[in-house]
Parts: sequence; structure tokens; C-alpha cells
Amino acid sequence: MKILLAVDGSEFTKKMLAYLTTHETLFGPHHSYTLLTVSPQLPPRARSVVGKDVVEAYQRDEAEKVLSPVTKFLLRHGIDAKTVSKIGHAGETISKVADSGKFDLLVMGSHGHGTLGNLVMGSVATQVLAHSKVPVLLVR
Repeated sequence: MKILLAVDGSEFTKKMLAYLTTHETLFGPHHSYTLLTVSPQLPPRARSVVGKDVVEAYQRDEAEKVLSPVTKFLLRHGIDAKTVSKIGHAGETISKVADSGKFDLLVMGSHGHGTLGNLVMGSVATQVLAHSKVPVLLVR
């Protein structure tokens, strides 16, 4: 099975990874894994002030801060995952990558705000559920 793991370095990512590694029957190293982190686009004015090279270096560094510890954690559990970083709106970008990459499953952590919280704050998980054609497993 081809599995996309959406990660952001939060406590919810850690819970999702703990779930993944404690359910080896479902998520063993016999699957193909890809880690995805999405960074927000910097405002155009900020990009123009600091320059394209500085922005790209910053975004690479931020993605590495998220992906590196997750990659090491998964390797300790026998899972060698590919890594992908994208820039954009998290929910929309995760959905696009999941659909275009022809993944069989998308796994991500969820803050679990509930309906009222989603109305007020919005939710990446809600956006992904609304837009992705790939089955999604949310771990709280």
C-alpha cells in the first residue's frame, strides 16, 4: 500500500506516529511511505524584501526541522520513508499531493477541535476531508 503521512512537527504528529508504530499489523515496513510537510507561503512583500534565495533557504530549513526527526523516528521502527515539502495552504496542498501521487491512504494527526472550533478557526483536517479523493485516517 502507498501511504502519505502529513506531518507538521506538532504533538498531533507525534500522536499519529505513535499510533502508526504501535499498529504494525496495519502499518508495517512492508508498505511504501511518503512524508509530506507544507509550509505557508510568505507574503509577497516579505519575499521581495529578503529575496528569493533567502526565502527558499528559509523554507528548506523549516521543512527539514519537521522532516528530519520524523524520518529518524520512522527509521528506528524499520520504515524508510521518502520526504516531500511543499509551499502553500496546508489543507489544499495535502489533498493535491495525495490525489496526484495516487496514494492508497493519507494519515494525519488532528487537533480535534470539534464542529464549533472548526467553524471559528477552520481545520486542515476538515479541508483535506472535503477535497481529497484518497481515504483519510485521522488520529487524535
